[in-house]
Amino acid sequence: MPARLIGVGVGPGDPSHLTLGALAAIRQADRVVAPCPAREVEGRAEAIVRHAAPDLTVDRLPYEMATGSGVRAATAEAAADRIVAWLDAGEAVAFVTLGDPNVYSTFSSVAAAVRARRPDMPIVTVPGITAFQDLAARSGTVLLDGTESLTLVTALDGAGAAKDALADRQRALVVYKGGRYLPELLDVLAATGRMEGAVVGELLGMDGEDVGPAVDRVGRPAGYLATVIVPPAGRPR
Repeated sequence: MPARLIGVGVGPGDPSHLTLGALAAIRQADRVVAPCPAREVEGRAEAIVRHAAPDLTVDRLPYEMATGSGVRAATAEAAADRIVAWLDAGEAVAFVTLGDPNVYSTFSSVAAAVRARRPDMPIVTVPGITAFQDLAARSGTVLLDGTESLTLVTALDGAGAAKDALADRQRALVVYKGGRYLPELLDVLAATGRMEGAVVGELLGMDGEDVGPAVDRVGRPAGYLATVIVPPAGRPR
């Protein structure tokens, strides 16, 4: 395979959700890299790959996940420097990431930094199953039907974006990365009459997975990898 950067979505956590296309991409690449909290710590994307393909070697790229942090931008630049060295050596580099590489992914900032350094370098992506798809399946939630539509937001800065989206009662809402602000978000769901049918999933497909009705999570803390689905209001039951 010629030198190129490949963003590979490995799904939200369950190794069985790694697609055949994703597995083929990482096996065909010359090098597989994964973001991690620290060089000595296995990241979640790497854990999925190691479970599905234990024979593969995975290089770790320390990456700061916190938004609004200059450190995050610096780690993306540092990751790009390492990747560009491998690309210049003629390697095809597969960057594995949770979920899908084009949806709130660490891959996008790294890819942008690589593109700034090597504008002519091919950069492609392999789609992955998203957390909200997995949560809909695990909770038995029909996310959309007929002419319904969907809004996808994050709660990294609070519940404000979710509150605005809930104004349209015929629109489904998915909230990513809502753990820190989950109590605030659940208060908004209750106040707007959108608690019915809403579900929360945390650590999908991983140790400690917790999936259930949003109403049962009131007053309980949640981690960073928490996803919330709020179906359209007024559906026939």
